[in-house]
Amino acid sequence: MILEILEYPDPRLRTIAKPVDELTDADRKLIDDMFETMYDAPGIGLAATQVNVHKQILVMDLSEDKSEPRVFVNPQIEVLDGEREAMQEGCLSVPGFYEDVERIEHCIIRAQDRDGKPFEIEARGLLAVCIQHEMDHLNGKLFVDYLSNLKRTRIRKKLEKLHKQSA
Repeated sequence: MILEILEYPDPRLRTIAKPVDELTDADRKLIDDMFETMYDAPGIGLAATQVNVHKQILVMDLSEDKSEPRVFVNPQIEVLDGEREAMQEGCLSVPGFYEDVERIEHCIIRAQDRDGKPFEIEARGLLAVCIQHEMDHLNGKLFVDYLSNLKRTRIRKKLEKLHKQSA
């Protein structure tokens, strides 16, 4: 089922997600729906916060052919190398805008999979950036928060105008 993606400046995007105590069938259905929504958008990552579910769940697939779906439940990050890399980011909750954001380029992610099984991966480059971007959503933060006030205000005003036109 395709879910509605909240768009900036919707205040619900600022809600801090709660950890998942125990994965349920409803959570697994949410994960499936999040993948369907992300692929339909189309995007490479989606946090539960973006579909107005405030649980620490992320889905991601960086492959060209939708062959590498990844699920991160209760993700935690450990920085391995403080080097920062600027990469152009976009966001399904900020449609049509792409800006350079600096993020840590080498980290370890600890999380649980869709069955609650713990795992750990070392991430670099796009994977590291994407995970940090999606984890920000779980903390009520958006990539526009890294931009200047001027750029952020311009983006917000353009999106508010588009929302009014489509309402």
